[in-house]
Amino acid sequence: MPRQIDYSENIPNNVDLASDRRLRRALENWQPRFADWWSEMGPVGFQDKEVYLRTAVDVGQQGWAHFSHVKLPDYRWGIFLSERDPSRRIGFGELKGQPVWQEIPGEFRTELRRLIVVQGDTEPASVEQQRYLGRTAPSLYDLRNLFQINVEEGRHLWAMVYLLHAYFGRDGRDEADALLERHSGDPDHPRILGAFNEKTSDWLSFLLFTYFTDRDGKYQLGALKESAFDPLSRTCDFMLKEEAHHMFVGAAGLGRVVQRTCEVMNQYDTDDVRPYGVIDLPTLQKYINFHFSVSLDLFGSETSTNAANYYSAGLKGRFAEAAYSDDHVLVDHEESISEIVDGHWSERSRPAITVVNEQLRRSYIDDCAKGMRRWNRILDEYGIDQQLGLPHEAFHRQVGIHRGQFVTPQGEIVNEAKWTELLPRLLPTEADREYVTSLMRPVYEPGHMADWIAPPVTGINTQPVDYQYVRL
Repeated sequence: MPRQIDYSENIPNNVDLASDRRLRRALENWQPRFADWWSEMGPVGFQDKEVYLRTAVDVGQQGWAHFSHVKLPDYRWGIFLSERDPSRRIGFGELKGQPVWQEIPGEFRTELRRLIVVQGDTEPASVEQQRYLGRTAPSLYDLRNLFQINVEEGRHLWAMVYLLHAYFGRDGRDEADALLERHSGDPDHPRILGAFNEKTSDWLSFLLFTYFTDRDGKYQLGALKESAFDPLSRTCDFMLKEEAHHMFVGAAGLGRVVQRTCEVMNQYDTDDVRPYGVIDLPTLQKYINFHFSVSLDLFGSETSTNAANYYSAGLKGRFAEAAYSDDHVLVDHEESISEIVDGHWSERSRPAITVVNEQLRRSYIDDCAKGMRRWNRILDEYGIDQQLGLPHEAFHRQVGIHRGQFVTPQGEIVNEAKWTELLPRLLPTEADREYVTSLMRPVYEPGHMADWIAPPVTGINTQPVDYQYVRL
């Protein structure tokens, strides 16, 4: 018999769950499956520990969340949509200017369900990828941030499952169940997108994942926030509040890695810092190359009929759609993209509506570059005459027009033999990964940090850095 749920207490929400009997029955059947998944595939070894977590409780600008110590299985995964704007109109595509939809038009049902499922599939995937990281946390501060991200990815799964249950009937219920049946890296039932089947076996990978891959999430959610389907738009709008913290963890954490490396380089007057137990800059650059290129693939092919159809129908727009100066219909516009033709770079014009994926990717690349500039300023401040950089967008691509091409991080087109020769200097080798893994030793004493990362400047929610963020 399905367990009974107190919807006002256990699942904070502003969608009136308690009064919707059909939706309540559906969630009563799904919630135990989610609890079992969290127990089996969530963080390993800390389910009985109290963690200082932020819990969403409202949608308002002030007081939308509160902080307290809570055991992970007792976290109150909620369902929140931002406040409805009755005057909101469709902002792009063939239906531009018409009122947004509160229910799904039948002709767009399949496409919208697919968009929601793909987004929803990424949320539990990242929890599965990160489930063992608590064992090697560099501090209690970082351990808490890992768990905060994990529970919020779980809440984002609830957000997508709510839409599937509320608007897609039996098909939606089946898709919601399938979100818990696929698992990251499972050879028989993998996650839908490639980056979410990669291992996240060390904290350097985790920080780069939160910086690059969660930033992809920001842009995908931002594009879905433009959707003519208003409940999806309002759901993604609220999810973006929480996504900002995930990217902060990556940006600030990598800044701390760079700072610690600089300190050791100056202390011992050497670039060869591995003997001193920190991450050398060439290895960090190789990890950046890998995670950035894998995340670029998440945007899909540079030219895409599906993306054009989504845009034309008003289902998925571009990030900050209103900021574009075109007509937001794109039928009569062209856009230039770089392709390799006969072994050389060539600029080709394509119908703008077919390259909305590429426009989204360009916004993402510009955003990623900001972090690189911050990390390079740290190098400058320590007098280190080296710089980190983003590789060329065609480097190491497995999706789109650059798939199968051999392009260096500097954008040079090379043959396969040269590529094979260069590869150990461009991407992490097995030896690199073994070295980084060797540094991963847990530090659980409040205020103390692993040797390979500098302490944060401030704590969480006005608490000091040495606060007991996880009660062990």
